[in-house]
Amino acid sequence: MYTTMIRSISDRQLEIIEAAGKILTASGLSGLTIKNLAKEMKFSESAIYRHFESKEEIILTLLEYLAKDMEDRFLRVITEEQSTEEKFITIFKSQFSFFTENPHFVVAVFSDGLIEESQKINEKIIRIMSVKMKHLMPIIKEGQNENIFTNSVSTEDLLNIVMGTFRLQIFKWRVANFDFDIRIKGDHMIESLLILIRNKSN
Repeated sequence: MYTTMIRSISDRQLEIIEAAGKILTASGLSGLTIKNLAKEMKFSESAIYRHFESKEEIILTLLEYLAKDMEDRFLRVITEEQSTEEKFITIFKSQFSFFTENPHFVVAVFSDGLIEESQKINEKIIRIMSVKMKHLMPIIKEGQNENIFTNSVSTEDLLNIVMGTFRLQIFKWRVANFDFDIRIKGDHMIESLLILIRNKSN
């Protein structure tokens, strides 16, 4: 049942998970109740239940939607014709643009309180992380094989450094109440990362 629902998510369901993302980003898991969600959307609580059976189902749908969006987006924007560095830049530019347009979905980066909520939610959080790793790790590895990126550090450690830096940048944007252009700061972050991970002998 759940898988079928994800494949055919309606416009109304999308509105509900967007509203849920706003509440999660602003107030964390404790703030996400069906009552608060109905208030945010100016719906009755029964109207929410017509689309989702539970709060958990809403969160699962939100996380699955974000994982699928990221997968589809990366497949669309990353091409074989791009150089290794262009692929690296494209992944992060795509993420910064997405969050600029959808700041309420930064919960996908931090998952505040969600990890302790249920095993099903944990699996969806891992799915989001694995999508990014699946696309980013081969790019880093390719760069190392071509001696563009340093081989002094393992691919896995470079991946952790890069993803951790991205997460910190998004965190700073969030605590600043999204008060600066994350795309401009993101461009600086990307260039700094490339300076750090490039093979210095080239």
